[in-house]
Formats: sequence, structure tokens, C-alpha cells
Amino acid sequence: MWKTIPVWAVIGTEDRVIPPASQEAMMKRAGADITRIDAGHLGLISHPGEVTEVILEAARTTA
Repeated sequence: MWKTIPVWAVIGTEDRVIPPASQEAMMKRAGADITRIDAGHLGLISHPGEVTEVILEAARTTA
């Protein structure tokens, strides 16, 4: 059942904790709708507006 659940991902292109290429590969495998932001590992904190937009889009899509 988990294979049919929609997935969204925000990838910080400057992440030095989890390499962006690794994140990209995992998210593509999961079939995620990927958004890339110019941020490090804590993009949730440094780019809250962009992350909020992804969350709102996910909510609109699944509502």
C-alpha cells in the first residue's frame, strides 16, 4: 500500500550532511515530486517559505 502514497521531497542543493545526489536517487526511486532549494541540511529553517509552499501543494493535491 505504501507504494501508492504520493511523496514530496525538498532537497537542499548545498547539503553537506546527506549528499544531494544520494537524496535525489532515493527520492526518484520513491517517485517523489522533488523541489530543489539553494540551502544546506536545515532548509526547513533557512527557507521556510519555500518549504511551506511544497507542503501546501501536497495538501492541495491530496485533499
